[in-house]
Amino acid sequence: MTQEKNPLRVIVAGGGLGGLALTAGLLKRGIDVTTFERDTDLSRTGGYHIHLDRAATTALRGLLEPESFEAILASSATTRVQGGDVMRDMRGRLLLRKAAPDDDGGVNIDRITLRLILADAAAAALRTGTVVHRHSTEDDGTISVGLEDGTTHTADVLVAADGVHSHIAAALAGRPTNTPTGLLGIGGRTPASALPKKARELFSTDSGLAIGPGGTGLYIGYHDPVNQAAVNSPHLAHPVTTEPTYIWGAVLSESPSTDALRPLEGGELRDATTALLRRAGWTSPMLDVITHTDTDGLATFRFHAGPEVANDVAPWPAGPVTALGDAVHAMPPTAGMGAATAIRDAAALADGLETVRDQQATIPAAVHDFEHGMRIRGAAAVSASLGPVGIIHATNTPAGRIVARVGLPLGAALERLRHRPR
Repeated sequence: MTQEKNPLRVIVAGGGLGGLALTAGLLKRGIDVTTFERDTDLSRTGGYHIHLDRAATTALRGLLEPESFEAILASSATTRVQGGDVMRDMRGRLLLRKAAPDDDGGVNIDRITLRLILADAAAAALRTGTVVHRHSTEDDGTISVGLEDGTTHTADVLVAADGVHSHIAAALAGRPTNTPTGLLGIGGRTPASALPKKARELFSTDSGLAIGPGGTGLYIGYHDPVNQAAVNSPHLAHPVTTEPTYIWGAVLSESPSTDALRPLEGGELRDATTALLRRAGWTSPMLDVITHTDTDGLATFRFHAGPEVANDVAPWPAGPVTALGDAVHAMPPTAGMGAATAIRDAAALADGLETVRDQQATIPAAVHDFEHGMRIRGAAAVSASLGPVGIIHATNTPAGRIVARVGLPLGAALERLRHRPR
């Protein structure tokens, strides 16, 4: 007599990019999944753009129905036409320029747009306005999940996709899974049409990081998914960014002065950020990207980082509760790898749970295989993200301040000399 299959039930805690990608992938595979997300307005998220490399786009292709994947490509900017990767100083002087990278098969997409497309793909399983408050393992091995609204749900697998402050992942690890890096970010978006001509000419279509003294930095990236769409499917395209736009992120070493920024919003946050950078030696046109920004999209966030050593990521035995993305390997945005890594996590876990559904693996065995790959992938991405963090911290030492104020102009002069016509 054939043993009847029991349906696999999965609860995902958190509707960020990784959680929504996993939810969409499980729905595509016909797996019973419910996702609980605190936000009711899913557009209320960081407004900067992100790079999805070939591995991440391949993962998304496997997680999404074809039309949803095409909508992502239609709402993205291709990497084929992006400018160079540059490093500047606080006055806008060029320190280093790398040629525009070869097309890697990836795309650049606005974070809000990506989240909304993934939420649409996950809509059948998505429950907003609530959050997982507690969980426990029952005698039969199932997971009892309690929500803040007082209701209780049961699942065979619980996935923590609830970000940097995940209490589920912390309970698994017996400690927080990440620590603050000592840097604060302020992110925004500025239409190119709002900038003075000199700033537009300086930034052009390049993307890169500028470094200043006192533990300060400024990332500026060019994003235009309308005129540089990855695929021509206007009926599916709905990017939040609808004109050439500079996505920027100011980086400041945490201090009492930066602590005062965290409760600020809108124009107050813009003006206070500009004032702090100006005191550190930043000048126009670098600051123009902040002073002319769209204040509706401004947000502050602390940089957190998980372990750089793979064995220290997810330090728990495999079982019916696991985690992905920032919940287990948080990383600063300085290498642009966080979203791509979370999406690859989601694809790997969806594949593993599919083998459980088909009775080709047990839950602990499938989770074990997923966590093995996730540890290696996550630690490598964290390590890459911490490189620029170290550079910014170095400028906040006595010696680093001198180097930043004297060495950066010298480096800019040498760069000009290197490119002087012979």
